[in-house]
Amino acid sequence: MANHLSESLPERTFQYQSSLPALPVPTLEMSLSKYLDSVRPFASDEEFKATFDIVKKFQQGVGKDLHQKLQQRARTKRNWLEEWWLDTAYLEIRTPSQLNVNFGGPAPYLEHCWPPAEGTSLQRASIITWHSLQYWNMIRTERLPPQKAGKTALDMEQFRMLFCTCKVPGVKKDTIRNYFKTECEGPCPSHLVVLCRGRVFTFDGLCDGQILTPPEILRQLSYVKERCEREPEGDGVSALTSEERTRWAKAREHLISIDPHNKTILETIQSSLFVISLDETKPYSSPENYTNMTLEALTGNPTIRWGDKSYNSIVFADGTFGSTCDHAPYDAMVLVSFCWYLDQQVKATEGKWKGSEVVRPVPPPEEQVFTVDEKVQSDISHAKQQYLESTRDLQVVCYAFTAFGKTAIKQRKLHPDTFIQLAMQLAFYRLHKKPGSCYETAMTRKFYHGRTETMRPCTKEAVDWCAVMMDPTSNVTLTETELCLCLQRWRW
Repeated sequence: MANHLSESLPERTFQYQSSLPALPVPTLEMSLSKYLDSVRPFASDEEFKATFDIVKKFQQGVGKDLHQKLQQRARTKRNWLEEWWLDTAYLEIRTPSQLNVNFGGPAPYLEHCWPPAEGTSLQRASIITWHSLQYWNMIRTERLPPQKAGKTALDMEQFRMLFCTCKVPGVKKDTIRNYFKTECEGPCPSHLVVLCRGRVFTFDGLCDGQILTPPEILRQLSYVKERCEREPEGDGVSALTSEERTRWAKAREHLISIDPHNKTILETIQSSLFVISLDETKPYSSPENYTNMTLEALTGNPTIRWGDKSYNSIVFADGTFGSTCDHAPYDAMVLVSFCWYLDQQVKATEGKWKGSEVVRPVPPPEEQVFTVDEKVQSDISHAKQQYLESTRDLQVVCYAFTAFGKTAIKQRKLHPDTFIQLAMQLAFYRLHKKPGSCYETAMTRKFYHGRTETMRPCTKEAVDWCAVMMDPTSNVTLTETELCLCLQRWRW
């Protein structure tokens, strides 16, 4: 009876965390073999022979000692890679996070319910914010089903980092501050931050423990916009988050030193659920061409993005949306899951609010005003200048491919990932008449606190296939099995 009852209960978001297996250490032989395989397509016979000899020497010498140390580390840590990866890939990097590390892009709502339209941005923003708060609450109450690969549970730790999370700059290394708690763990911040015209506002997403309705959120956003339209622009302190990391860390230290209240404001932003960026640009994008939206999301006004926040919801003036997110606390598939939920909700409701229009008497948004001096103003000016210069180096083209999708690929008994990776290899081969060194991200979330690993799709088999495809005299055909062999060796 008890077993039957437990099976009927819904799975909780984090219920499998304690039972996930530790991240394994690949054998030294396997790692070196994969390395040689990844080198082979790019090396001449002579170069490969030299590389092979070096690898053998490493394997029989210092490689053994290093591998033993790695195994020893793995015996005391459930994920031996986690700390190293976070530090090396994200926290120790000194280049500006925005453009170089952060990920972001357009939202697809314009395809389904919300084509660009004047005068709709705040009303739509209130609806998408409401759906976002519902998703936060699902994670907080552990009602978001744990993700699985087949029947195998995947690590859900990164979903804790989607809300109430911020990276904080350090002179030598950054840190991640996560304020999120599940309902059973205790109180969790529930306030939102709105950035508009270089100014910072905040309001609580709850009233008497209940999530604000879209009409109530609309009133809060309208209050911010109306104030910003009739009053001078703010200092744009958030532009500092687009700066080189050590410069931002020192600027932050100075900001705190001139007024302790500045630290309180920074804590308010850091602990907020997420940031809503009211952007006055109109990207004029379409379901066929996302280029302008993508470019604005990635390179837009730095005074209305807090680059260190785990999620910035960008509201464009023409009623379209984008986002920019700090990459350190989680990977893109977490955002994809979140955005998929939002898109499904918008489609299901046709982008409309069908609930009560009653607006409860909630306090208006409170402006957070930093104390600044000449040095802070100079730091902001420098940050904006370097950011503007870096955006000039970025070229983006983002078109929708509508000729066919994964269904057509599967009907031909091909795996969509195999198809795409080989297509990329062939495109590079056609352009440059040589193999292309590509990187594909693989996930390790079957293991405790797993995040990503690297796949090297440019294999000898893939190069041979490209040569066949480029040879007009060839009549060779490859089976699905042979195509899969081109890539499968790189899977974890």
